Amino acid sequence: MATEIELTAILCSLILGGETEVRHYYPVVDRTHHIRVDCETPTHVVEVGFDAKRSSQDSLHQALFAAEQSGKLPMVVIIDTNGIEENVQYQVRTVARSLDVSYLTVTEDFLIRWQMTEPFRNRSEPTLFGY
Repeated sequence: MATEIELTAILCSLILGGETEVRHYYPVVDRTHHIRVDCETPTHVVEVGFDAKRSSQDSLHQALFAAEQSGKLPMVVIIDTNGIEENVQYQVRTVARSLDVSYLTVTEDFLIRWQMTEPFRNRSEPTLFGY
C-alpha cells in the first residue's frame, strides 16, 4: 500500500495540476503560524485522507481553514482502499456536501495506474514506428 504522501503527490501533480505541501502563514497574538495544504491548484485548496481513518475527518476542518486563508475553494479527497463507503467516509462526504465543500473519492489502484500510464498520455502524436 502506498503512503498518503505518495498518493497525494500523484493526485495533485498528475490529475489536479497542483502543487503539494503549500504553506500559508497567519498571525495569532504575537507569533506567525502556518498551515500546509496537501494540494493547491489555481482555484482550490485540497486536503486528502484515507477512507477508514478518523483523521480524515480533520480534512474538512483543514480544507475550510485553508480556503479562508488562501481565498480559494475548499476540497476534500478521500482515498478509498476497499470499495466500501464506511462510517468515516460517509460522515466526511455528508458534512462536506452540507457545507458546499467539493468532495471526491478515488481509489488507490486508480492513482497508481494513472501514474504508471502518465508517459503514454503525454506523448505527441504517434507515428507508424512509435517515434
